Amino acid sequence: MLSFAEVDVAQPDGFRPLSIDLRTPDVGGAPVIVFLHGGGWCRGSRKVFTPGMSDAESFELIVAAGYAVASCEYRLSGEARFPAQLEDVDAAIDWLHAHGAEYGVDPTRVVLWGVSAGATLASLTGLRRSDVRGVVDWFGPADIVAMADHETGEAPDHTREARWIGGRAAERSETARAASPLSQVHGQAPPFHISHGTADALVPFAQSEVFAAALRAADVDVELVPVEGGGHFWRDVSDTRPLFAAALQFVRRVTN
Repeated sequence: MLSFAEVDVAQPDGFRPLSIDLRTPDVGGAPVIVFLHGGGWCRGSRKVFTPGMSDAESFELIVAAGYAVASCEYRLSGEARFPAQLEDVDAAIDWLHAHGAEYGVDPTRVVLWGVSAGATLASLTGLRRSDVRGVVDWFGPADIVAMADHETGEAPDHTREARWIGGRAAERSETARAASPLSQVHGQAPPFHISHGTADALVPFAQSEVFAAALRAADVDVELVPVEGGGHFWRDVSDTRPLFAAALQFVRRVTN
């Protein structure tokens, strides 16, 4: 495995440089997975796949299967509100198109893989771009409007979603819909692999159910994998290897 850390890919005006960590297999021309971390758009790091999961259980597992991983940084909600994060993801993908071959990856075979808030960004990006082969969505919020009704113990003006879109969904309905993958579904979308724990207390499993149903109704290729008893970030899941295997089988199918 080759590793290239802290590769700057964008410099948003007035903000810090944004970087990726790129891991590649030893063979050239590998498809590339653009990874987007979770953290409610307000925290998190490109260096962590999910809390409590080691690199060997995540990034290195993916590279061992023959795929490059570009783990991307994006501006958090305390720095910039939606849709700045989508601009950052676009910048990372555009950089891969321009420079990926220099690092031994095939930028024509891009798959987005996001967890939690990162899965929302991955889904929105996949629904917006025509150069994405597929999207792996792990327990991402799909309907920001409905998430506003989910009790988290936070004040309505201080939920993760409210901080991301700049206010309550009811007061910023147009922005909330624009930030909701569910509202952006269309028939030309790339294939989706959605996996979600049925006991997720932070992002209800119903978020993925309704999203998958909308994709199916639009005749989009979609896989929905319920993980019985699984919590957010795969809490209470003793072995995540089968979840990676299912996601990687999907990546193989859409990049071959």
